[in-house]
Amino acid sequence: MVRALPITPKLSPLLPLSGKSGTAAIFCATFLRPEMLHIHRQIVGLSTFSPVVLTQKREGDWPVRTLEVIPRSGFRFLGRGIERWFGRPWQISGGETRKMAAILRRTGASVLHIFFGNVAVHMLPLLRCSPVPVVVSFHGSDVTGEIATPAFGRARNEMFRRATLVLCRSEQLARRVQALGCDPAKLRIMRTVLPPLRRTRHVPPADGTWHIVQAARLVSKKGLSTSLRAFAEFLKTHPLARFTIVGEGPLEGELRALAADLGLSGSVEFGGFLSQERLGELFQRAHIFLHPSETVGGDVEGIPNSLLEAMASGLPAVSTRHGGIPEVIEDRITGRLCPERDPDAVAAALLEFAADPVLYERISGAGADFVTAEFSAAKQIANIEALYREACATK
Repeated sequence: MVRALPITPKLSPLLPLSGKSGTAAIFCATFLRPEMLHIHRQIVGLSTFSPVVLTQKREGDWPVRTLEVIPRSGFRFLGRGIERWFGRPWQISGGETRKMAAILRRTGASVLHIFFGNVAVHMLPLLRCSPVPVVVSFHGSDVTGEIATPAFGRARNEMFRRATLVLCRSEQLARRVQALGCDPAKLRIMRTVLPPLRRTRHVPPADGTWHIVQAARLVSKKGLSTSLRAFAEFLKTHPLARFTIVGEGPLEGELRALAADLGLSGSVEFGGFLSQERLGELFQRAHIFLHPSETVGGDVEGIPNSLLEAMASGLPAVSTRHGGIPEVIEDRITGRLCPERDPDAVAAALLEFAADPVLYERISGAGADFVTAEFSAAKQIANIEALYREACATK
């Protein structure tokens, strides 16, 4: 299922434990946007490392044991201006650097983990003087945009050189990070951590009231226009079907207009952002999860968290051959894969599920089995802490 990589990024060996391994300092520029709930799960799930969160902006009320807020420099606008006019990435100030380094020493940190790759480029002053080894993690969109431009090349390469390990959410993402200049010997896979989920045995509705769900930020790479067009075809055969889209984002108005143009207004619901609990309840009631991701301007998904959570809940999934998705969906084994931007193929996959209850239930069970085993909190927290111990042993 998980494809072999030419660069062979690997899981760190599970080194033997003897009580606590140390303190992990974790830097998130903003702690924490609602769509980053998976990061909070990773932090609070640590068991052999005590987490200390460093941030420059607190957003929301996310409970953590220790939170250190380092205010942004009042002169950052000058750095951003230089970046805008000359293309060179701005850097945190000397004052910010000294404060962060002092926190690392005061808290007895053993390792510093910086989320995300494009943030780490701006943190070079800290990487240069950090008293502890630094790991940097890439999650998907942080491999595109300015970080991939030639103007960022020198800073990007220095970031890769100074990082002890570079962690990636998927094998496909690791290949892209290597293409940006990272030494493949530093690359490791760090999967997402699933929340506790109730698995349900889903069965096709006897009365034809199919309920299809997509949970995603409402942006282009989530393939939502493809979803709506595919659902319009599905509705011709199953007129009692419903499609629920949950999430927020800049494309909501455009997507509502498209739904109206396709004559779907009475069958499509935009549910907005849902809490983890309410999303889980929605997954229990639904019949199919849809997530036809697509590449937009070089922006590629890793493995969508909502896809993993839906599959772990027992929902059969229809998705695309995109990014890291084929690392969890093997077509007709653990889900259905379609080409990107192909609403006809997506509609055909949906219709096949509706027409073949044996296929539906087999894929539902196989997908849940695979995702639950591979992305369990126990397995992935153990792997993350092994990566931290490996970084500590390296420096």
